[in-house]
Amino acid sequence: MAYRELFVVEIREVLRLWQKGFGYRRVATLAAVDRKTARRYVEAAAALGLEREPHVEITDELIAALVTVIRPGPSSTPGAMGLRCRDHRDLIEGWLDDGCKAPKIQRLLARHSGVVVPQRTLQRFIAEELSRSSSRTSTVRVADPPPGQVLEVDFSQLGSFEDLDSGRRRTLHAFICTASRSRHMFVWPCLSQMQRDVIEGLEAAWAFFGGVFAVLLPDNMKTVVERANPLSPRFSEPFVEYAQARGFVIDPARVRKPQDKARVERSVRYARDDFFGGERFGSLLQAREAAERWCREVAGVRVHGTTRRQPLQHFTDEELQVLLPAPEQPYAVPLWTTAKVGRDHVVVVEHALYSVPQDHRGQELRVRADRATVKLYRGATFLKSHPRVGEGEAQIDPTDLPVGTAALAMRDGSSLQRKAEGLGPSVGEYARRLLDDPRPWSRMRHVYRLLGLGKRFGGPLLEEACEQALALDVVDVVRIDRMLQRGLPGRRQPPPAQRARASNVVPLRFARAPETYRAAGSEQPGETDAPT
Repeated sequence: MAYRELFVVEIREVLRLWQKGFGYRRVATLAAVDRKTARRYVEAAAALGLEREPHVEITDELIAALVTVIRPGPSSTPGAMGLRCRDHRDLIEGWLDDGCKAPKIQRLLARHSGVVVPQRTLQRFIAEELSRSSSRTSTVRVADPPPGQVLEVDFSQLGSFEDLDSGRRRTLHAFICTASRSRHMFVWPCLSQMQRDVIEGLEAAWAFFGGVFAVLLPDNMKTVVERANPLSPRFSEPFVEYAQARGFVIDPARVRKPQDKARVERSVRYARDDFFGGERFGSLLQAREAAERWCREVAGVRVHGTTRRQPLQHFTDEELQVLLPAPEQPYAVPLWTTAKVGRDHVVVVEHALYSVPQDHRGQELRVRADRATVKLYRGATFLKSHPRVGEGEAQIDPTDLPVGTAALAMRDGSSLQRKAEGLGPSVGEYARRLLDDPRPWSRMRHVYRLLGLGKRFGGPLLEEACEQALALDVVDVVRIDRMLQRGLPGRRQPPPAQRARASNVVPLRFARAPETYRAAGSEQPGETDAPT
């Protein structure tokens, strides 16, 4: 009979029957083993101290030592293929250090040395004699996180589909989310792996799960992590802002360490094979609807191989009630960019113009734009906020423009009208009559000149001049200017230039009276010398 190694239960049964006093032949018959095999196990057990008494316990330690003693000797010497591997041990070790695996080393051996070795023999040599694994390294199972704590995410390329709307062949990607504890998963088909796809996928995931997980565990995708570092990674500003809006924290995996998010890694192949395999989608919307049904009706109700529970039921029982509240409003994905303030005190954002306070001309600003607003920052300092406008449009705040230019730049006749009313009701009415014209630019210049006359001659005189002109139905700012230059009708007053000179006369220190310069004998009739 060929040699057969006994199982633990069979070894224990042989020793138990021997302790009861049966001979080797009877023991072999009752235990269904060969008589020589029974003898060999009994003699080895007796040498290890087992006594032939029924009350002596046969321990697991005794059986382990017994198996060690009677195990067949060392493996036979390697065959011809194994000897070839030994002859090229240094080469194989060097290629292993360079990161090569057994299939690559097999080709390198044939190329450099002409040695052809079966791949399985090479793998066995690497594992047994070099103490390395050519395919898989040892690992440990990481304990599951608390319920509702961690959501692992990853991208995968599913394949391609025929877009019936455009008639093009499109590549279909998938943003996959897996709850670390329950293994409940969500698949979001998309056409790219941009930041907007990540945010849209997460927004759909929060709605699918009914809440937000406390920790997001992605890999080092550039849309999330700008600079990878195992201790202090630097995250993308727009994604950090999204995390703040939804209340979760980011805990990325290490670079090239997929075991850090092993649960979603296992879900990638499952989603590619079980969801996408054999399917024919005509549009992205159709793929998304099918993916959500598959997550609920197929992936969610299967019995998971590790937890031995249905992921959907497991999630509902333990995780759903501890999630953060699901968002009520959709998230407006912002655009972060830089823009330089031009000489006209505006920046260009997405082909639209937005004004900036005038003391920032020529500076580089950080711009945040979403569907509703555009915000301008100088470093970390907030400067201005504008409503979002469409391409080719402008959003100008008059207070951002230089003093005195806002009304003309904005074609704002109402502000000029208010300034004129501040000088008097007749001036205000005169300005209104001036602006009541289909030629806004020239008429606004007339109002500017009218306000300038108020500065030169004062409000009261301008008010009186406008009142007289309105009484005669004369609406001409040049006529008002002429009236003020020559003096208003009914008023005896020198022209403005003479009044200014008279008001500015300063008495000289040694000035003499005019009578001092009168010639002798030039007295007028009736004039006499004063009595002495």
